[in-house]
Amino acid sequence: MPTDTAIRARGLRKTYRDGRTRRDGDHRSVVALDGVDLDVRVGEIFALLGPNGAGKTTATEIFEGFRERDDDGGELAVLGTDPGRADAAWRQRIGIVLQEAAGFDLLTVEEVLRNFAGYYRAARPVDEVLEAVGLTAKRRSRTGTLSGGQRRRLDVGLGILGAPDLLFLDEPTTGFDPEVRRQFWDLVQDLRAGGTTILLTTHYLEEAEQLADRVGVINRGRLVDVDSPAGLGGRRHAKAVVGWRDQNGPQRLESADPTRTVLDLAARFGGEVPELTVSRPSLESIYLRMIETEESARPEGDR
Repeated sequence: MPTDTAIRARGLRKTYRDGRTRRDGDHRSVVALDGVDLDVRVGEIFALLGPNGAGKTTATEIFEGFRERDDDGGELAVLGTDPGRADAAWRQRIGIVLQEAAGFDLLTVEEVLRNFAGYYRAARPVDEVLEAVGLTAKRRSRTGTLSGGQRRRLDVGLGILGAPDLLFLDEPTTGFDPEVRRQFWDLVQDLRAGGTTILLTTHYLEEAEQLADRVGVINRGRLVDVDSPAGLGGRRHAKAVVGWRDQNGPQRLESADPTRTVLDLAARFGGEVPELTVSRPSLESIYLRMIETEESARPEGDR
């Protein structure tokens, strides 16, 4: 595996029984991952997007070594090792922050971190972790008294105790208010700046656009596209919408060359264009269009 690749999947496949049987007596199966090819580069933040049931969790749990792919489920290397045959030394190199962590309400923040530090051969100093996640002032507070944002910071603290090379963040800011979410984004960016590779799953498109170097969209177990947030689904080359106001009221025009359109408007108005706006499709609109297009392209009996 290339030394600049943290995760490399080729033809990754996973199927489940769905509990029903066909007329011939065989069990029905559900394809959770259908030949996924994916590279996550060392040092990047990679966001995996997709609707519920798309295969995000299955893929992530296979990467983490908590779930096995099919016997003929392709090839996978995470930090140079097949997670299905990984040893304890490999597990020391990854960190995991789940959607929900078990409660330790009666323990202080410091007690929780020191307890979990004992599981690592070379844990980061607890004081360093507390500072990294912004919980130094809360070190003696019982975890049951923490706010949602503070508790999520503790979850990340547990995830980075072993100084992981690769950190998995599963829906890390669900339920956060906007201010706390942005504070958490700063923490994630600081971790990446320190050299940690991060795989992030999220339903917040704004979060992916703010944090991710690249984004992958998965739907029905298939990887639809991988690109930067600015380029996903052809977004970089999509037509822009130019808006302005004239004597007839607000006007809007789709343009493949918005710079030329603005120059033409400036010449028409003799300078400043009233209420001028130029906007390209949002990441959310591109994402929804990709999901809808992929769904409509499937055979009717496969939807």
